[in-house]
Amino acid sequence: MPVVLDPDAAAVYKAFQEAGRPAYETLTAPEARAYYAQARFATNPEPPELARVAPLAIPAPHGVIPARIYLPKDPRRQNGLSPALVFFHGGGWVIGDLDSHDVVCRQLAVEAALIVISVDYRLAPEHKFPAATEDAIAATKWVAANARELGIDAARFSIGGDSAGGNLTGVVALAARDGNGPAIAGQVLIYPATDFAMTHGSHSEPETSVLLTHSVIRWFRDHYLSAAADIHDWRASPARAENLAGLPPAYVLTAGADPLRDEGDEYAARLKQAGVPVTYKHFPGQFHGFFTMGKLLPQANVAVSEIGAWLKGLG
Repeated sequence: MPVVLDPDAAAVYKAFQEAGRPAYETLTAPEARAYYAQARFATNPEPPELARVAPLAIPAPHGVIPARIYLPKDPRRQNGLSPALVFFHGGGWVIGDLDSHDVVCRQLAVEAALIVISVDYRLAPEHKFPAATEDAIAATKWVAANARELGIDAARFSIGGDSAGGNLTGVVALAARDGNGPAIAGQVLIYPATDFAMTHGSHSEPETSVLLTHSVIRWFRDHYLSAAADIHDWRASPARAENLAGLPPAYVLTAGADPLRDEGDEYAARLKQAGVPVTYKHFPGQFHGFFTMGKLLPQANVAVSEIGAWLKGLG
């Protein structure tokens, strides 16, 4: 599929190339995390002011899952309770944390007028699959079980994330459907990774190897998965689930210059075929990762605003 970057996306891509940043696959995981953390200062927009931002400690079998709660100034309260979005950050299951996605979580809280809880799941290679999945499921269950204490309306409870976080979102939705809850009102899948087989056409097109290159995505996969058989496990590849019926309404976003483009598109189509209400938005001139770059890419802020409106539409 021909891909032409929007002028601002092309300028950002050129700036990254000229900066001479080392490719992630040439670094150790801790080194890659440090580079990723530093980049946010150049790409993230100014953080909006909120009523409250505070740390959370979610109990889990292995100890504690760190998290962060965001309360906007004007949440959509009913009987004193607000809707909520549990958010899983991107970063290939290897990089990223609460800080890397702090601004976008603040934006979503404001745009959707709801509480956002960002989850700092365990990262690979120190904690390989299914650690991140286990943390995402455990955190979602805990937030739902403690909804009233957190000021959350359990009937207006959604999940979402970008890239690896989109993958975890899809997995949590499936796990909740098949494990008697919690009830989830909606799922936001932002350029999600859905199939570790990586056989879709966008995984081999030269035009999609932008920032998230074909080689670095394999580096992420090899750090995250424990064995080749994991590729076929729906907890790693939600597209491997045979039945997608009965899942919550979905907002699926894809980008043109993205190795994950085709699998995200196909997953949205399969959800729709299974009778799931789907809102699908494609940004043809943007690359993978643009969603958090609102300082440089206006389309990122458009995406945040549209997702906020969609979440409001859930009730």
